[in-house]
Amino acid sequence: MERRRRVAVLALVLLLLSACHGRREFSVNQDQSLIYDHTLAKTIVEYASAVYMTDLTALYTWTCSRCNDLTQDFEMRSLIVDVENCLQAFVGVAHNLNAIIVAIRGTQENSVQNWIKDLVWKQLDLSYPDMPNAKVHSGFFSSYNNTILRLAITSAVHKARKTYGDIGVIVTGHSMGGAMAAFCALDLAIKLGSDNVQLMTFGQPRVGNAVFASYFAKYVPNTIRLVHGHDIVPHLPPYFSFLSKLTYHHFPREVWIDDSDDNTTEQICDASGEDPNCCRCLSILSLSIQDHFTYLGVDMESDDWSTCRIITAQSVERLRKDLASNIIMTKHGVEVSIVENSVQTDWSSSI
Repeated sequence: MERRRRVAVLALVLLLLSACHGRREFSVNQDQSLIYDHTLAKTIVEYASAVYMTDLTALYTWTCSRCNDLTQDFEMRSLIVDVENCLQAFVGVAHNLNAIIVAIRGTQENSVQNWIKDLVWKQLDLSYPDMPNAKVHSGFFSSYNNTILRLAITSAVHKARKTYGDIGVIVTGHSMGGAMAAFCALDLAIKLGSDNVQLMTFGQPRVGNAVFASYFAKYVPNTIRLVHGHDIVPHLPPYFSFLSKLTYHHFPREVWIDDSDDNTTEQICDASGEDPNCCRCLSILSLSIQDHFTYLGVDMESDDWSTCRIITAQSVERLRKDLASNIIMTKHGVEVSIVENSVQTDWSSSI
């Protein structure tokens, strides 16, 4: 029964997408020529994966199973959890990159099927503030701007820059986390300046219309969107050529990772955001949910398939007990911000 349901969902999405693959015109400043750094991507994808971990104590101490390899010198500065809205993020300093890292968690694997189905119907129903004619989806916008994420992240970034100087910020996320990361990067770029903020996302859906994409390219030119093979999510919400003024449009710059023939290639796409020679060249019927869960050889899903609110609440309770009982050594300067049932609690080990 579950398999039939998944097949039905995918069939519906593919049917609707079949009407939306058409070439269209879009103008972006051609001076935007950020060079893709594969080594940096291999590091950042580990942060985007680690934020999925449900063991908050292991994240707090940076000892989780995904908190090693290229990220082991990371200094956690802020751990942010919203139980009610199933959101999770962290902010810290990667000393080997001399940069602040902001990572935002995506959708839990057990809800991805429904989430993908919902993406087909998401409407451009919100005008982005101070950007004439720029439209975004209110759900994507609100998940960052109207929850604990915006206040906690901007505060943590400000404090880290106060400690380490005006170092750059790299924002990342996978899937829905990539969508929220985009709004976060835009917010920070407007505050700190475009040269100080970089965005790198993995399997990110479209978040706004062509006008918004144009504004985004102006404010956050240092942007890379990685797309793995036949991942279906970057094709959603769909573009409809017969509704060009109402449709979604990716901002640049896509890097398409194709490993379909045991020969991995990374294609740096054009500045349109919708390069027809990159992932959009794929047959609709070849799009895959499986490719969404692995990027650059790294797992991009939660380590626990339980219901999001249940597992997050349990993880918060364990962290609370560990901090209270001194099982873990309280780290100087690490802040923990928790929202449970619309009530925010700040646990700060900074004195």
